Amino acid sequence: MPTEAATASGRQTRPAKVRVRADDLRTLVSGIFAARGVRQADAGPVADALVWANLRGIDSHGVSRVPRYLELFDKGESVPDAQPTVARPRAAIAIVDAHTAPGPLAMNRAVAEAISGARECGIGWASVRGTVHTGAIGYYTSQVADAGMAAVGVVAGLPTMAYAGARGAAVATSPLSVAVPAGRHETVLLDMATAVMALGRIAQLKATGTELPPGVAVTKEGDPTTDPALAAVPVPVGGPKGAGMSLVFEMLASGLAANPIVPGYHSGASQGRRHRQNAFILAVDVSAFLDLGEFTSTVDDTIEAIKALPAADGVAEVLVPGERGHRSELERLAAGIPLGPKAWRELTGIASSLGVAVPAPANV
Repeated sequence: MPTEAATASGRQTRPAKVRVRADDLRTLVSGIFAARGVRQADAGPVADALVWANLRGIDSHGVSRVPRYLELFDKGESVPDAQPTVARPRAAIAIVDAHTAPGPLAMNRAVAEAISGARECGIGWASVRGTVHTGAIGYYTSQVADAGMAAVGVVAGLPTMAYAGARGAAVATSPLSVAVPAGRHETVLLDMATAVMALGRIAQLKATGTELPPGVAVTKEGDPTTDPALAAVPVPVGGPKGAGMSLVFEMLASGLAANPIVPGYHSGASQGRRHRQNAFILAVDVSAFLDLGEFTSTVDDTIEAIKALPAADGVAEVLVPGERGHRSELERLAAGIPLGPKAWRELTGIASSLGVAVPAPANV
């Protein structure tokens, strides 16, 4: 395993990252979940959602979250072998009750239900009630795009982010994803938090002691800070705009699932602070509006119009949503997924304790 190397001045550099082949990482993480009680058929899909995030460069939502999933199992806040159930009050609408199943299981079911509704009605909506950490929301909307449909996905969770004009954590860093299928180009995939920086990314910087950029977080008292040790509450992107987005996402994702989160959190009741999430996936069958090829041709033309714009000073290339993630995926599929030494130690330590085989890193 790569170790620290001394520089010419004698100072120690940071340990080199461990690169692990994507398939090996999926097998490792799937084995961990299966050993901890997730059904064999479900362990792979949970692992795939986390590894996808790493492939796309969203490491804050990748396999570093495995210890958190296991912690939720230990606390009883998530049930590893829970099976989501579905109610369909109307042809275009599905309500997926997660029963605290791991997030990817509930979200994958929502994707399937939304696509099914869209095939029948042109538009399909699937609400998810009472799940836990879902991973990168773009993983799910991209599946809808792979089916030749456009998608919108939103997740609502416990308040961790500031609200304009208020002190302390008030609303969630509710992520939003929009996926639009293209023809000559890759899927246009917007995947963003309503915070300037996602909580997982802030946690990564905290773990390494890296100073935060200005305007990313505030202290518990609500004062701006770049000190990772003092950063307690992320700041919404665009101030009132990001805070307002999170609030209405809570109303739609949690309200339509009849499982409100924000009121209970601020009520002071202990159960209101229990980890939980709601979500929705909206699928739009493009062929209900026009020929899919005509639509994707328009998407391609729009992409090319944007990419042909003159780049601003200091910018090498104009990018569209999802382009950077696609390039990361290609690079990491070829060279392996880079994991920090701490994340690799945690994963391999958990695996060893459960009797799960640990793969050899790709760069050793």
